[in-house]
Amino acid sequence: MMRGPVLQGRARDHFDWPLFLVTAVIAVLGVVNLYSATSVYFGTSRSGLSEIYINQLYWLAIGGVVAAGVAAIDYRHFERFGYLIFVAGVFSLALVFVLAQDVRGAARWINIGSFSFQPSEFMKICLIIALAKFLHDDPRHEERSLKDLLVPAVITLVPALMVASQPDLGTAIVLVLIFLSVVAITRVRRRTVLGFLGSVVVLVPLIYEYALPYQRARVTAFLNPGADLSGAGYHAYHARIAIGNGGALGQGFMNGIQNQYRFVPDQYTDFPYPVFAEEWGFLGSMLLFGLYGFLVLWSIRIASLARDRFGTVIAVGCGALIFWHAVINLGMASGLLPVVGMTLPLFSYGGSSVLTVLIAIALLMNVSMRRHGGMSASGL
Repeated sequence: MMRGPVLQGRARDHFDWPLFLVTAVIAVLGVVNLYSATSVYFGTSRSGLSEIYINQLYWLAIGGVVAAGVAAIDYRHFERFGYLIFVAGVFSLALVFVLAQDVRGAARWINIGSFSFQPSEFMKICLIIALAKFLHDDPRHEERSLKDLLVPAVITLVPALMVASQPDLGTAIVLVLIFLSVVAITRVRRRTVLGFLGSVVVLVPLIYEYALPYQRARVTAFLNPGADLSGAGYHAYHARIAIGNGGALGQGFMNGIQNQYRFVPDQYTDFPYPVFAEEWGFLGSMLLFGLYGFLVLWSIRIASLARDRFGTVIAVGCGALIFWHAVINLGMASGLLPVVGMTLPLFSYGGSSVLTVLIAIALLMNVSMRRHGGMSASGL
């Protein structure tokens, strides 16, 4: 009779404070940065944008409540409904093609009254749970072949192709990268790895061939940064200038020239980092990189200590979600990668993005709190 409460109490006793505190610091810095990024709209005709940081606080509060609920439920219950959760995610993606409204050439959001959400964001969590369930139900120790990975590959490609057709190439790439990150922790035959690499070599030209004109223009701007500074290369060019202006110690809070004179585009969604780098400089950037790096390394630690395979894959998948979002966003802002629509976790404005990241953190917390009382998983 007392078994359930006792176990819950033990889980609370192992609350992961480092994970919680680092996440909280990133969220606070993100809100402060959003305040500065949107300060240029104070008292203007677009003054509504200046309240974005307040909306972000609301989303963080809502996300905190949702995350608390996710962390409170033993993560092994999600394993039971893993495929059902995945199907629900795919169904929500299908609804996008029926209910979504076109915004700047993309149909990604479903509006319900004044509330809107982006199903492709939540699909990342659904995919992680589905992949974790598959590997949990297929506990082989020998090396896996391409045939063995066919099912998880299909599980990944179905939502990835649906998302890419919205079009949202950035999120589709993240879904594939999450799959590859999970596969990387399994025992895979060398021939299978070479097969994956060969597939990439073949697919990249095909993806470029069928890419939309603006997507091709972004690749061209990346390969030749000075070719179209007023067009496709505008975003990356002014982002790099803002980062360079930061110097070692930065220009100071709300003193970034590129942001204050509105040269940095999408500074509260895709490009919040140039605003932060210009104001806080190299040292501030290193702090931010260190915080994200900690989350990723801590995810790996949680995965290594998880009590079962399902928990291990959940931790790896959630860590991969944070890692690839941070790498791609920071890379495109620094001119190291082509520009794609990619949010910086807990720094970019967006309700769906905030909720997704906090759910991922909650799953990590869940696995971490319940790592005791069983053997850690290994030999995936």
